[in-house]
Amino acid sequence: MGLWCFFVMMAISPLLVYSRTQVSNSKLAFNFTWPTKKASEVEGDLILGGLMMVHERHEDITCGPVMPQGGIQALETMLFTIDQINPILSSTVGFTIGAHILDDCDKDTYGLEQAVAFIKGSISNIDDTEYKCLDGTVPDVRNKVISGVVGASSSGTSIQVANLLRLFKIPQVSFFSSSPELSNKQRFEYFTRTIPSDHHQVMAIVQMIRFLKWTYISILYEESTYGIKAFEELEVLLAKNNICIAVKERLVKDSGVAGEAAYNGIVQKLNSKPKAKGVIIFGSDQEVSGVMRAVRRNNLTANFNWIGSDGWAGRLLVSEGNEPEVEGTLAFLPQAHPVRGFDNYFLSLTPLNNKRNPWFIEFWENHFQCRYPSSPPTPYNQDWHRTCTGQEKLTPESVEFEGQLQYVSDAVLAFANAFKDMHQTLCHGRKGLCKEMVPIDGSELLKYLRRVEFTGLSGDRFQFDDFGDGPARYDLIHFKQVSPGRYRRLRIGEYHSGQLKLDTNELRFRGDRTTSPESICSRPCNASQAKKYVEGEGCCWTCVECVLYQIRNLDDETQCSACPLGTLPNAERSQCLSIPEVYLRPDTGWAIGAMSFSAIGILLTFAVLGVFLQHNDTPVVRASGRELSYVLLSGILLCYMVSFLFVLRPTDIVCGVQQTAIGLCFSVVYAALFTKTNRIARIFRGGKKSAGRPGLISPKSQLIICGFLVTVQGLILLAWLWISPSVAKHVHPTREDNLLVCSSFTDASYMMGFAYPILLILLCTVYAVVTRKIPAAFNESKYIGFTMYTTCVIWLAFVPIYFSTASHLPLRITSMSVTISLSATVTLACLFSPKLYIIIFHPERNVRQALTMPTSKSSVHHKNSNQSSNNGHLLNGASKTTESVKGLMASSAVHQPSPTASMSSSTTPQQQMTFPEAHLQTEVVPGQQYDGDLTVKVMTNSGTISVSRIHLTDKIHHSAMNDRNHHQTPFRHVSL
Repeated sequence: MGLWCFFVMMAISPLLVYSRTQVSNSKLAFNFTWPTKKASEVEGDLILGGLMMVHERHEDITCGPVMPQGGIQALETMLFTIDQINPILSSTVGFTIGAHILDDCDKDTYGLEQAVAFIKGSISNIDDTEYKCLDGTVPDVRNKVISGVVGASSSGTSIQVANLLRLFKIPQVSFFSSSPELSNKQRFEYFTRTIPSDHHQVMAIVQMIRFLKWTYISILYEESTYGIKAFEELEVLLAKNNICIAVKERLVKDSGVAGEAAYNGIVQKLNSKPKAKGVIIFGSDQEVSGVMRAVRRNNLTANFNWIGSDGWAGRLLVSEGNEPEVEGTLAFLPQAHPVRGFDNYFLSLTPLNNKRNPWFIEFWENHFQCRYPSSPPTPYNQDWHRTCTGQEKLTPESVEFEGQLQYVSDAVLAFANAFKDMHQTLCHGRKGLCKEMVPIDGSELLKYLRRVEFTGLSGDRFQFDDFGDGPARYDLIHFKQVSPGRYRRLRIGEYHSGQLKLDTNELRFRGDRTTSPESICSRPCNASQAKKYVEGEGCCWTCVECVLYQIRNLDDETQCSACPLGTLPNAERSQCLSIPEVYLRPDTGWAIGAMSFSAIGILLTFAVLGVFLQHNDTPVVRASGRELSYVLLSGILLCYMVSFLFVLRPTDIVCGVQQTAIGLCFSVVYAALFTKTNRIARIFRGGKKSAGRPGLISPKSQLIICGFLVTVQGLILLAWLWISPSVAKHVHPTREDNLLVCSSFTDASYMMGFAYPILLILLCTVYAVVTRKIPAAFNESKYIGFTMYTTCVIWLAFVPIYFSTASHLPLRITSMSVTISLSATVTLACLFSPKLYIIIFHPERNVRQALTMPTSKSSVHHKNSNQSSNNGHLLNGASKTTESVKGLMASSAVHQPSPTASMSSSTTPQQQMTFPEAHLQTEVVPGQQYDGDLTVKVMTNSGTISVSRIHLTDKIHHSAMNDRNHHQTPFRHVSL
């Protein structure tokens, strides 16, 4: 026991020195002891200690004036609750509860000094043999054993007292101490409270600030555990919600230096950030009252709007005399309801009937501003000269009750229920205290205390949470002017289960404003602006406009980001929107024009094909080379159909089909034309060199040649498709364009598909020039030539158009489509219209004819030779002529079996050689000498086709002959 006493005395000795120093340094002149140590006591079997802030904290002396609400009313609530439960306990379990209540003057050091009285009984219980009289007997007077402590009010005092009571395992239940630090049960194992932790109050305050849309605020916090811990949690939570702190200042407490100058300095610091109009104050009523007075002195009443904590928002000390400064305050107070019956009880108290409260006379003097007869002197009643009669009455109008007295009552009831539950368990229903409860085991009592659940005198259900704290329920209190010069605190909402609910219609700020004042440093930038932060300020910035085609970066609001290609900022420039894809759509004018032209061409092609199929075996169709004509029509049809590929939405497949189809359709057309022109050229070139028939001029051979030429193009296209496939992609000629095209359209790679057809076009053109001297444009040479010349002109015009329309996608694609269709149309018109003309309009010419003419009816005159010699020379020349005619017949593509005849030098004048569907006519100019020149004309049903200057070996002279049918004719008709 001696060791315990030494430890306690060492712990409290500095506190005693501190108290004496405070009194000796008092600026108030008085010659009596202050404060006078008193205790409010109630007899009972189990004693509860009480630690109340009966007096206010004072800057210069230990205790200030009496506190009506949080002090006297809280003390009387504890006494009233004991009065209410003792009859019940006495009748049910056979014991009562007493009280030993002390004053801590709202100072942690003084409160710790007072709490030593609570452990004296516990110290004596440790070793009873230490206290003995001189004769060796145990003394009869012993210190009261405290089973539990109700209090203290402030968190700072509760922390100091909790550390002391923990050593002696005395449970403590506080009613106003709300610091989050006290929820740490490793440090404060025996501490419990009926009020919720400020952790929940901080969350409620942040939700309120978010509702008001404040982003730039200041914080004043008390220099105590209550204020510092709340500020630490506020700082973290505000940062998470992007709310910046403009000014953060401590309110000095218990240092004796916080005079007017200190509060003026705090207010001036707040005013140095004029945009931070919202101010959170986490402190006690005395410090906040000093702030409000400083605001009034500095004429800054309209500059601030307050968010209060439960330590001051409901106290008269702050608002009384400072109503205009406090107006508009929003604060969260732990949700509480009036203790039923307490109002009438308290209003009925007088100094005469309330002897158990030794401070009640001070309250009475303070309330009525009078001096009670024979009352002890205090630093505050010396100036009151009016004498109290004791007959004064407390009225509801003159007394404003503390709104949180429920928590005091619940603290007492928590102990009462714990005692009752413990008694039922340990005493097995026997009335009165059994030996297992004398003395009370604090660690055992704590278990029962944490498990209590009851309905309090307020009517609310109560139980502790997992941290030994009260339920997290808050009322939102609004201090506002209800009429000119009349102010009230009104409940306008609540915070429960993490949700804030309030009645916005009840909100009234200074000047009767219904909208909350702004508390922001910088207004939000437009979506098209980036923030440039002011150095050292997280909520202050200037707005910088992003340039064209930029928006503010979604991940970094301080940066502008250019919209990706193919997108543009929206009207608000808050996001990048995709530019609609542009491609040759079927419903555009360009596409409709191209498709209409191609559709007409397709119809015409099918019409020509239908006519040819219907007249498939007629001489004109047979003479035109049926197989190659059908191949040519197929190629022309493909050319027209390509146009419809261009109006499809580009995809990788569509682009691949376009890449191969464009070159393939041309190769089919010009491969067939090349085969035709090459055949004609070989026939007439071979006819001049020899009398033999040229090779590979049969229809089958021609199809093989044409197919080979098309296959070459197919292999080129497949290789090109493998090496560089055309894919759909977006191109952007300008920043505002988003063209969906095939990749081949973006460069000259389509010319790879045209290279081989262009070569065929050039070769066809060359052959057209070579065969231009065939008489009467034999075998379509004239029409093929015209087709090739026109085609070259079209493609020469297309190339510059294609490369000059790179930025105009519809025009480029349309120009290609029209060029392809126009080339097909020229081929269709030039090569097939003459045949259709005969087939449709002159069917009489579309028949097989065999014309014969005997040589005896012809007269050939030679200047220096006889008649027989003349005939011999003629027939000798005719033998070679016959071979050329055979070639001509073959070139005319008469593919049905027909008799063939050869002319030789042994042919007699009476012999006749007949070629189907042909007339042979020689032209001899009278009186002239020819050196191997003989004009031969072959007439077919499709027209007169001439081959000039067949070479004869002998020179002959022809003279005019008289014929009975043809007088003086310069022509000789020979039937072959």
